[in-house]
Amino acid sequence: MKRKLDSNAVWNEAGKGALYLGGLSVLCLSLKEVSALSSSNFLITAASVILWVVEFFGCILLMKRFMLDFRDKYEGVQMADTARLGRRMALLSGLLLASAQALFIMQMPQEDMNTLMDQLSTAMSMGSSEREAMDGVLAKLPVYTFVFQWLYCFLYGTVLASILSRYIFMQEVFGTRFRPTDEDENENKPDEQ
Repeated sequence: MKRKLDSNAVWNEAGKGALYLGGLSVLCLSLKEVSALSSSNFLITAASVILWVVEFFGCILLMKRFMLDFRDKYEGVQMADTARLGRRMALLSGLLLASAQALFIMQMPQEDMNTLMDQLSTAMSMGSSEREAMDGVLAKLPVYTFVFQWLYCFLYGTVLASILSRYIFMQEVFGTRFRPTDEDENENKPDEQ
């Protein structure tokens, strides 16, 4: 029996989905940080690329799974409802990832940050005024990271939700049905005598 759809149901399902999406993203971010502790540039680069691919496609598949489950669990779900669910999942999971990323930056040792700044100023031939401006930005880097990462996740998730919400409501593609029709449900019922 399908449940009735209301606003609380959308937020509840979005929260559950966001925990998985955000958890996957935070896990990949943490593994990238762990791989950065090694001294091998090849290992750092390989781990970053592999984890980016896992995170990218994992989030797409997880969002699709949650949208399909949402469509099948509730009565009267329309394309706009699944898109709304996806946007809310993107908003909440982006909050998790942005918070974790800002936390990693805040926990970075000051010596490492100073070394990074020295390398950057040497590579870009910065003068003293540019270096002071960069130090001012560096003090607010966790805030900037949080805001821009959250915005990026929300925009990416909104586009993905728009694409997937149309995809999961296609009736027939190459002869396969994505959503059961009344005829399919009647065929699966045993004959009552």
